[in-house]
Amino acid sequence: MLFQKGKLKVRALEEKDQELLVKWLSDPIVLEFYEGRDNSFDLEKVKAHFYNDEQDITRCIIEFEGDEIGYAQYYPLCEQKRELYGYADDESVIYGTDQLIGEVDHWNKGIGKVLVKAIVEYLAKEEQAKKIVMNPQSWNERAICCYEKCGFKKVKLLPEHTLHEGKKNDCWLVEYEN
Repeated sequence: MLFQKGKLKVRALEEKDQELLVKWLSDPIVLEFYEGRDNSFDLEKVKAHFYNDEQDITRCIIEFEGDEIGYAQYYPLCEQKRELYGYADDESVIYGTDQLIGEVDHWNKGIGKVLVKAIVEYLAKEEQAKKIVMNPQSWNERAICCYEKCGFKKVKLLPEHTLHEGKKNDCWLVEYEN
């Protein structure tokens, strides 16, 4: 286990989790908000995307009350993203994070807020992150509202940043500063 906060546990992704990722990333309800409904994952795609040798990405499974409910990842911001996001001259430790709750019956129960706060707390303490960033699509008001409740602030609009369901969508760069 990487860390725990109350009923929430975050552990490292394991080989046995492949079918969970296939389940979540082939569900049109989940894909509407993560990856796009036109970008369903099968086992081969999950293996290629989540089980590769990118060593700077820490991939995790989210458990809540003993149930595996989602996926999270975090990573030190690479040079290319530092440039794109406006951090080229910032030498502080900056991490990016992404997460999804794949079990839709766990949506709208405050778990996302608990998760994001736990990730922020972990990265600030264990990785000495001074800033933590995410880039939700600008139309995803529910996610943005959750992040703002966790102390993130919109800092930069990223025009046509993400291809989602055949369309380039704007994203907000949101930042938590420690």
